[in-house]
Amino acid sequence: MSTFQEFDCLRLSVVVLEQAREWFEDRGACGCEGTAMIACGESGARLVIPEQRATRSALGVSVEVTRRGQLQLAAALGSDELYVARIHSHPGEAFHSRADDANPVLSHVGALSIVVPYFGLGLRRGLEACAVLRFDGARWQPLPSGPMRDRWIVEEQRR
Repeated sequence: MSTFQEFDCLRLSVVVLEQAREWFEDRGACGCEGTAMIACGESGARLVIPEQRATRSALGVSVEVTRRGQLQLAAALGSDELYVARIHSHPGEAFHSRADDANPVLSHVGALSIVVPYFGLGLRRGLEACAVLRFDGARWQPLPSGPMRDRWIVEEQRR
């Protein structure tokens, strides 16, 4: 697998979403944002959480993946995998901020950006409460809940 276009859609298991929710809520309990990546390959999607540094100031909150975290991300990717989505939390509403646009992390066509509101609490309602955007090569396009989003992301339940 060499490109995201080979995937019909991203199939996110409830396990991946639960792992993300637990991570973001844990960070949120400290008043911090968090970030992670979703890798996808033949065996499905999985959450990869790199080392990161969260900051709080009078200007707000932010999170940065450390140099070590960047190396962890590179080492964690399997030979048949591609990072297809970034998932990160915001302290309030879910939206793509100017900082998210300026530092997209992923920039290949079809990459997804998932923004979880309320320091991760929004994931208790699944992706319905999250902002989901898809990179078209020039801009991040919102994928509102419904058929457009369902075309690109399928939430799989426990079997």
